[in-house]
Amino acid sequence: MELFETLKKVTLDSYRIHHLVAIFSLVYIILKISKLIVKRNELIRALETFPGPPKHWLFGHVREFKQDGNDMYKVVKWGESYPLAFQMWFGPFVSILNIHHPDYVKTILASTEPKDDLSYRFLIPWIGDGLLVSEGQKWFRHRRLLTPGFHYDVLKPYVKMMADSAKTMLDKWETQSKSDESFELFEHVSLMTLDSIMKCAFSSNTNCQTVRGGESGTNSYIKAVYELSDLVNVRFRTFPYHSEWIFQLSPHGYKYRKACNVAHSHTEEIIRKRKEALKDEKELGRIQAKRNLDFLDILLCARDEDQQGLSDEAIRAEVDTFMFEGHDTTASGISWTLYSLACNPEHQQICRDEVISALEGRDTMEWEDLSKIPYTTMCIKESLRLYPPVPGMSRKITKPMTFFDGRTVPKGCLVGTSIFGIHRNATVWENPNAFDPLRFLPKNSAKRSPHAFVPFSAGPRNCIGQNFAMNEMKVVVAQTLKRYQLTEDPMKKPKMIPRLVLRSLNGIHVKIKPVDLEP
Repeated sequence: MELFETLKKVTLDSYRIHHLVAIFSLVYIILKISKLIVKRNELIRALETFPGPPKHWLFGHVREFKQDGNDMYKVVKWGESYPLAFQMWFGPFVSILNIHHPDYVKTILASTEPKDDLSYRFLIPWIGDGLLVSEGQKWFRHRRLLTPGFHYDVLKPYVKMMADSAKTMLDKWETQSKSDESFELFEHVSLMTLDSIMKCAFSSNTNCQTVRGGESGTNSYIKAVYELSDLVNVRFRTFPYHSEWIFQLSPHGYKYRKACNVAHSHTEEIIRKRKEALKDEKELGRIQAKRNLDFLDILLCARDEDQQGLSDEAIRAEVDTFMFEGHDTTASGISWTLYSLACNPEHQQICRDEVISALEGRDTMEWEDLSKIPYTTMCIKESLRLYPPVPGMSRKITKPMTFFDGRTVPKGCLVGTSIFGIHRNATVWENPNAFDPLRFLPKNSAKRSPHAFVPFSAGPRNCIGQNFAMNEMKVVVAQTLKRYQLTEDPMKKPKMIPRLVLRSLNGIHVKIKPVDLEP
């Protein structure tokens, strides 16, 4: 009997505890929702001077984006109805002021305002708190420490390494050139740019283009980057996934962690090998005495005015950031440029003639050749205008910001820059959807706002590696045109889709033939 009473008491106590937990959980949820509703109302008031397209009360504009290859054009179309900027809603509680005009983007890019704490937050488990997402003094210190890694003297010897990587890829394309079928080039270019970044920035020969899986599983790394990019996009578009614990418990969260482990294993192996090499004092002295250090040398040897270097965590974050940013964005730029030239044979031929003249019988580019191909450079820029590798970015402002027309957004607002929208803005660019490299003649560029063309962003937080990227694009495009004639496949037109970089849902397909077989 006594045992029964004890069990009864324990059961009642357990019931009361569960009851109290349920009540507190309900109260917490109600308070959380109330807070979000207050925030939503504040956002509506804050952005009332910036009307936008009609939205669903729950989904906002999310359901307008079908992920079918037309989403980018939809944003441009909205821009025609809402000049300069308009509000976009992702779910019931997240709103972004979308800017698509140079006069507006000038204000936000001239500032050092941090990246937003929403979409970029989803990147941190992957690339850490590196240059892309860090803010304040940490960002300023890291930027200052890393800038020597992109000096003219450091970039100069990279050109030969880029040319060698490009040659490896083009040699592999010999098989494709004997076929009348088109092939998907983005994956080839991604491996080639990863090969380049490994050689240039990390002095590592992985043979990832020729050895299946690569020396350290670099093909697995490429696949992990693709998957991580997709999962970040899924998380941003799925409102419940904004909650850390819901995402972590979901199948997508599991895939994200698994892909992160692959990416981190890749970068950790690179850092480990270099640290081992630097343990030898003579080796350290030899490396520091070199005229040109590579990116990883600079990361490991960088010291500020207090002789403090970067922590192990900071080093890995910067390696993860540059490993991704240094190969994936450039792969996008090169792939879309080759596609643009395949669609515009008359411009392709002018570029080819220019390249053949510059190379004077050689097959590979050298540093001095980069300045000898102005028309090819204009074609690359025009492709970057039409297909910016990073189609958009977003900041969270820390103080009220007033634009040139007097409209103001308060502290805490998310301000997005639609690079794709600016580059296709009909009030800025005549016939904006046409491929016309002559837009970038110096006399024509001088007539435009410098913020009309911002593929590498602008201002203090611009892309630290933009010269590296432009050099690689010139080398690869030039050597490709020297060897192959590119034509489009009208049956496989790419369907643009914004991930972390601009990709295509169905790949980017071209046909190639050796130049010496042209009629």
